[in-house]
Amino acid sequence: MASIKEQFEIPGSLKTWSYALIGIGAAALLYGMFTKGFSADEHEQVHFWGTLMYNTIFWTLVTNAAMFFICFSTMAQAAWMQSFRRIAEAISTLVPIFGGITLLVLFYVILSHNHHIYHWLDAEAVAKDPILKGKVGFLNPTFFIVWTSLTIILWSYFGYRMRQISLEADIAPMDHETAHKFNIRSMTRSGFFLVWFGLTVASTIPWLWLMSLDAHWYSTMYSWYTFASSFVAGMALIALWLVYMKNKGYMELSNSEHLHDVGKFMFAFSIFWTYLWFSQYMLIWYANIPEETVYFKHRVQGAYKPIFFLNLFINFLCPLIILMKRSAKRNFTLVAFMAVLILFGHWIDFYQMVMGSLMKEHVSLGWLDFGILSFFVGVMILMVARSLASKPLIPKYHPFLKESIIHQV
Repeated sequence: MASIKEQFEIPGSLKTWSYALIGIGAAALLYGMFTKGFSADEHEQVHFWGTLMYNTIFWTLVTNAAMFFICFSTMAQAAWMQSFRRIAEAISTLVPIFGGITLLVLFYVILSHNHHIYHWLDAEAVAKDPILKGKVGFLNPTFFIVWTSLTIILWSYFGYRMRQISLEADIAPMDHETAHKFNIRSMTRSGFFLVWFGLTVASTIPWLWLMSLDAHWYSTMYSWYTFASSFVAGMALIALWLVYMKNKGYMELSNSEHLHDVGKFMFAFSIFWTYLWFSQYMLIWYANIPEETVYFKHRVQGAYKPIFFLNLFINFLCPLIILMKRSAKRNFTLVAFMAVLILFGHWIDFYQMVMGSLMKEHVSLGWLDFGILSFFVGVMILMVARSLASKPLIPKYHPFLKESIIHQV
């Protein structure tokens, strides 16, 4: 292990890029806040807060997907990812940061009773609407605030606990008994995270944060659709950092074998996302029930039609055509390109999920969207780099590290 670079030194160029992106994003955020967010025009307010909502929610779910990857791999006793697990851990450190921003944004929307975003905040409308009245036990400010707070706090806490136990693999070699106890504790903590993940990401949180934007519409596949979108984007982010670190001479124990498996996740969950996309769309189209088709009508026939089908092209056709071949998933340049494309594609997916419900008549994609995106990208780059630099890149005493080194697919 002596020849392995165990400590990451942040390049000056990476800091420069991250600060530049944060600066551009902060300028767009402040300008948008004063010209739109606090405007007297309700449509301008919806534009600003909706844009901020889908960005914060997207990046929170994507970074949380990195911890989900660690936890389900731990439960499966998957050894292959140990050589680059610190990348996933570094990405997951952003959950409290992005989650905190999400809390602030959602709390402002709820506490300001912005019923132009969440229609169920309008007490008079709820009283006259039997559908909204039937959902009042779930769609009310108190439940929203309490459940959202618990969700992000416990995501952050369980993720922190997983990262803390990982640090034990840096201290000293483990004998059989110590390694066994280490694995049991890791699996126990993973189990807690996965149970909470299932109760939130795989069910309630997409209902609350996103689906309730169209409070009269619902889909039983919506949470799985949201999960698939955020998870494949999370795997793309891991792949992107792995390629970057390899290009900088780090992560020597990770090679094309490991990249191949990450690429398989990107490919497989792109297909899974498409399966959910098609199933949700096809069943609602086939049933042709007005209260269900209302979600898709303006997305397929209105202003969002190009965005709707661009979404399908980027997130299904491109991964299908490019990542199907074995050689493509072992090509670092191609995987990096696809990782960027998938991240952008699912960011577009979240855009149409939110803004397609809030601003149905026209597509608002412009300087504010890309400005706020640059802010989150800049923060992500800076904080992931700092996390990688704060601890050894390789958990050199992890019981499964040897299996990861000899991994072949």
